[in-house]
Amino acid sequence: MSSTETSTPTSTRLDLNAPKLWADAFGVWHLSIEHEVHDHVTAVRAFPIMSPDEGVSILSREGKELCWFDSLVGLSGELKEALTLCLQGREFMPEILKLDSVSGYVTPCHWRIQTTRGYTQLLLNGEEDIKRLNVNTLIVSDAYGVQFLIKNLSAMDRLSRKLLDRFL
Repeated sequence: MSSTETSTPTSTRLDLNAPKLWADAFGVWHLSIEHEVHDHVTAVRAFPIMSPDEGVSILSREGKELCWFDSLVGLSGELKEALTLCLQGREFMPEILKLDSVSGYVTPCHWRIQTTRGYTQLLLNGEEDIKRLNVNTLIVSDAYGVQFLIKNLSAMDRLSRKLLDRFL
């Protein structure tokens, strides 16, 4: 056999065994892997803040890992797009871009903020609801359980940093 004859069946077989992820009309995600279809799957990032494109797992309804991807970078366009959509449906963490005002410096207090999802308010119950992940990254949890991300504290405007310093 020539090298082309042996490589063609192998590449075809790999394409048939490649994972396929799709959502049906009801928004339920399905995974086809190794000729088996799994319903009600969900995609989860291992490190959603620090390394969002590395370490993505697809879990069954029962929480069993069905598939692991070391990185989203090398995936095919169709699979990468489906994984991204599946992850977006599960994750909701708007990024705080600017603090416009705070109702007071004693908690609980209301913050008027600008996020990647638009203007909103959050109710901060206590300083313990602000968690520092590293020097520049914070997660702020409001009284209703919504988490907001501050990716780069040092890149925020002067007023926002000054208001935040009162709570840190």
